[in-house]
Amino acid sequence: MHIVLFQCLFLTIYILQYAYTVDQNGEACVLNVIEYIAMLLQTGLGSLAAYLAAHVLLCLLPAFFIAGALAALIPKEAITKFLGRDAPKWISYPASALGGFVLAVCSCTIMPLFASIYKKGAGLGPAITFLFVGPAINILAITLTGVQIGMDIAIARIVLSIVFGVGIGMLMAWFFRKDDAAHDLETAKNNAFAQGARVPGRTWVFFLLLLGVLIAGTLQVGLLTSSYATLTLPGVWTGSFQAWLDSVAPPNAALGIEGVSVHGVVLIGLLILIAITAWKGLNRVDEGFNSWSYAALGLITLTLIAASFQVTTVGGGVNVGVTGKLIAVTLLLGVVWWMAATKFEAYEMQEWLWEMWRFVKQIIPLLIAGVFVAGMARVIIPRTWIQTIAGRNTWWANLVGVLFGVFMYFPTLVEVPIAQTFLSLGMHRGPLLAYLLADPELSVQSILITNSVIGGKKTAVYVVLVTIFSTLSGLLFGLWLDTTSVWVEVGLIAAVALVLLGLGLTAVVQRGRGRDVVSAAK
Repeated sequence: MHIVLFQCLFLTIYILQYAYTVDQNGEACVLNVIEYIAMLLQTGLGSLAAYLAAHVLLCLLPAFFIAGALAALIPKEAITKFLGRDAPKWISYPASALGGFVLAVCSCTIMPLFASIYKKGAGLGPAITFLFVGPAINILAITLTGVQIGMDIAIARIVLSIVFGVGIGMLMAWFFRKDDAAHDLETAKNNAFAQGARVPGRTWVFFLLLLGVLIAGTLQVGLLTSSYATLTLPGVWTGSFQAWLDSVAPPNAALGIEGVSVHGVVLIGLLILIAITAWKGLNRVDEGFNSWSYAALGLITLTLIAASFQVTTVGGGVNVGVTGKLIAVTLLLGVVWWMAATKFEAYEMQEWLWEMWRFVKQIIPLLIAGVFVAGMARVIIPRTWIQTIAGRNTWWANLVGVLFGVFMYFPTLVEVPIAQTFLSLGMHRGPLLAYLLADPELSVQSILITNSVIGGKKTAVYVVLVTIFSTLSGLLFGLWLDTTSVWVEVGLIAAVALVLLGLGLTAVVQRGRGRDVVSAAK
C-alpha cells in the first residue's frame, strides 16, 4: 500500500508541475489540470481494460485453478519434501528456480502459485526464489529478448536471475529464520490430517491437465496460434464500434498500450458475469454446490473457450478463426471437468474451488489497482529522461532503470519491445538489464500482492534486496560491456555466477554441519 501512496504523491506533484508550467493564468490553469487528470484516468482505465481482456483469462485464470489444486489436493509433505525450510538446500533452491523456468509464467501469474506453495509449507527462501526467478527467466521472454535485443542481454538475464534469485531467497530465509520456523508450525497445524508425501496418480494427472490449459493458452507457437478455419460474422456496427474503442483507449506501441478490441469487450463482459456468479456460488462453495456455482464454472469454461478464438474486426463484421489454441483448450477443459466429476469426491472439488476462490479474492483487487496506477504512471514519465539519466552506466542510471520497472510495468513479452524502445532512445545496456530484471519483480501489483502473502516487513526487505541486486547486476554488466567483447563479457558473467553460487552453497553446507555438531553435542 505504501508504494501506491508514493505513486499517488508522485502523480500529484507531476500534475501540479504540469499545470504550473503550461499555464499560470487562473482558470486556464485549472482547466489544464482537469484535462490532464481526465487523460490520466482514461489511460489508466484503458490499460486496465486491455490487461483484463488480453492477460487475465488464458493466463491468470488457469493459474488460479493450479494454485487451488496445489493448496487443496497436494499434501503438505509433498511440498516440504522439496521446498520446505528443512529440505536440503541443494534440492530446494534449484527446484524453485527450475519450477519457475519450466512454468514460463509472468509476474502476475506467478503470484497465486507463490501464495499457494508458501501457504502449503514451502520455506520462505525457496518460495522467494520461485517468485523471483519464475517471471525473470520466462522462456518466452528470454527467447524474445535474445532475438530483439541481443543474446548478451538474454544470457545475462538468465544467469544473474538464477544466481541472485537463489541469493535473495537464502538471505530472506536467514533474516526471517524465526518467522520461517513459526510459519512451519502454522502450516503443520493447518495440515494436521495430511497423509504423508505420496500424491495419488489421479491428482498428478489432474494437475498436469490444468498446467496444460495454462500452457496451451499462453504458448506462442504456430501450431497453437494458427487459424485452421475462418468464419465471417456480419455486423456493420463492429467497424464503428472498434473506431470508438480506439478513440477511448487508443493503442500506443511505444508505451506498450495494447488497446481494446471488440473481442476484448465481449471477454470483459463475460468476466463481469463470472465475478457476479462466482461471488454468489464459489464464495460459499465450502458449504456445497448450488446453481450459482455451476453457473460460474460454466461461464469460466465458456470464457476460456471464447478467449481462444482469433477474432479480427473487418469492415462488414468480424472474422472468427478456429485456432489450435481453441482446440487444445477445449479438449483439455473437457477432460478436466470429466475428471472432476468422476475421479474425485465432491468434498475434494469443494476444497479445490474454495482455495482457488480465496486466492482470487486476495490477488485480483490488488492486481486491478496496480495495473490501473501503473497505466497512468507510464504516460507521465518523459522519454527525454531515459536518454539524459540512463544514457550512461552509473549507479544512479541503473537505479533509475530499476525505478522504471516499478512505475512502468508491462505484461510479459511486452517489456521486451519496450526495452528495445528504451535502447533506441539512448538507454545504456547496463541500466536496460537492471530494468528487465526489476520489471517483473517490483511492479506495483506484485509488491501489493507479495505484501498480502508474507507481510509488510518481509516485503520491504525483499524489495530492497531486489533493488540492490538488480542495480548491481546492471552496473557490472555495463562495466564488462564497456570494456570487453560480448563473448568475453558473457564468460565473465557466467564465471562470477558460478563462484557466487559455489560460495552460497558452501556457506549453507557449513551452516548445516554446524547445526549437526551442536545437535550431536546435546
